[in-house]
Amino acid sequence: MTKKAGLAGFLLLSLAVLNTFADRNDKEVLKRISSIEVVALDSVDGYEKRYRIPNENLNDLFAEKIDSLLNSWYMQNVFEMPVGEALQDSQPIVAIPDSVYINRLQAIDSYIDLSYNKTVKNFIELYTQRRRDQVEMMLGLASFYFPIFEEALDKYDLPMELKYMAIIESALNPTARSRANAVGLWQFMYGTGKWLGLEIGTFVDERRDPVKSTDAAARYLSQLYKIYKNWHLVIAAYNCGPGNVNKAIRRSGGTRDYWAIYYRLPRETRGYVPAFIAASYVMNYYNEHSLKARYPDFPIVTDTIMINSYLHFDQVSALTNIPVEALQALNPQYRMNIIPAKKEKHYALKIPIESVADFIDNEDQIYAYKRDEFFPNNEIINPKSRNSYHVSSVSGKDKVLYTVKSGDNLGFISEWFHVRISDLRYWNNINRNLIRVGQKLAIYVPQGQADFFAKINRMSFAEKQAYKKKTPVTKAVSASTQTSADGKFVYYTVRRGDNLWSIARKFPGVSNNDIMRWNNIRNANKIQVGQKLKIQTRS
Repeated sequence: MTKKAGLAGFLLLSLAVLNTFADRNDKEVLKRISSIEVVALDSVDGYEKRYRIPNENLNDLFAEKIDSLLNSWYMQNVFEMPVGEALQDSQPIVAIPDSVYINRLQAIDSYIDLSYNKTVKNFIELYTQRRRDQVEMMLGLASFYFPIFEEALDKYDLPMELKYMAIIESALNPTARSRANAVGLWQFMYGTGKWLGLEIGTFVDERRDPVKSTDAAARYLSQLYKIYKNWHLVIAAYNCGPGNVNKAIRRSGGTRDYWAIYYRLPRETRGYVPAFIAASYVMNYYNEHSLKARYPDFPIVTDTIMINSYLHFDQVSALTNIPVEALQALNPQYRMNIIPAKKEKHYALKIPIESVADFIDNEDQIYAYKRDEFFPNNEIINPKSRNSYHVSSVSGKDKVLYTVKSGDNLGFISEWFHVRISDLRYWNNINRNLIRVGQKLAIYVPQGQADFFAKINRMSFAEKQAYKKKTPVTKAVSASTQTSADGKFVYYTVRRGDNLWSIARKFPGVSNNDIMRWNNIRNANKIQVGQKLKIQTRS
């Protein structure tokens, strides 16, 4: 992600020195790039303008972002990755007439001009045909994030379609980090984030907070619009900074038209507005391309609890039965699973709505649970320090050796073996998170489970991702299940403290959405103790 300018970028607007001459590189670009006629669809005034702009294929810039997402730790942990599922992205490209795209774009109620040209078409094909799997994940994530975006945009009286910018910025991955170290759903650089009032520290990075980062993005967009009064220029300036847009305007004779200054913008920004238009298209017409939302495997309906003292995710998980992975997915702003709250500074914790009552009923016990272990002397300590966390005892545990494979990282390995990253570091004398392919890691698992975890060494990456949710059958689980006569289903008896999320975690490859579908459940809060749920087991 190109660095976004902060206050300094806005000060550039007041400079009186104008440069009306293009530099040599700009002239060479103009010579190299051929032009095609483009129709700009103005849905506000209802008339068409015609421009001559480059016919460029800039898909490589954004395809790389989307591809990096598929193998990110976040995506692998909030989506089910069934073993052996074939990717759709290898399907042949189907030619669709330009008139179809133009008519559909014209039909979208958009305050922002949705122009159509060859570059836009290339991005539409990227989203609808070349990266179908990733787009289906984004469609699922949109059901969680778009309401947050829309509330902020409404607060600042901004066009709702600006929510599609986050698709281009991060592919709706709140933990996304660019090569330039821009972070979060809205990809803020450190300086810009601090300038907009976001907290960025050891334990909290509000660039990753969906609510606070979205509010900051809306404020930033609002300020940019006061300067440019043109949404295409605002979107471009969000990507490359006002300084680069101002230079492009000056070098184009002062015109404030995105397509007229197109040649003068950085390459990534030249693709940014077309990619935005394509994202607007696919989010409105995904059904016409047989795209179906893949919903994330974390509770989408949530509520917020205000925390007023130091709290670790493990404390919450132990007494509410909310898996730590769910807490991480819902609260990505907490970098070390620690909420550094104090009486004078409270922090928000999102939890599944069905678990709110459990948290409130057990709030004192949650704060007190293993308090001395997580916060000795009631002080917060940096978990990265060798002596700053409690190391799990290896007494009475079985040792398993795991050989590091290409693509592995400590986050994945800790999930597969159900251990903490801090323990992996301690057991293997790992500095930071540095591991190498072929390295053998010693991992200590509960006694009697060595054979169960040893199988992981022989699995593919996809198999390990599916296997991570499988646990050795315990008496509690087996006593609560019975197999159907045909062996295709098991019937799980709901126990006290269960919710659909915790039940799904007992069965590999099963999500809470699957359980709702198999049992015709419309309200996840309505399951009752003693109720039998039909579950289709997956190997």
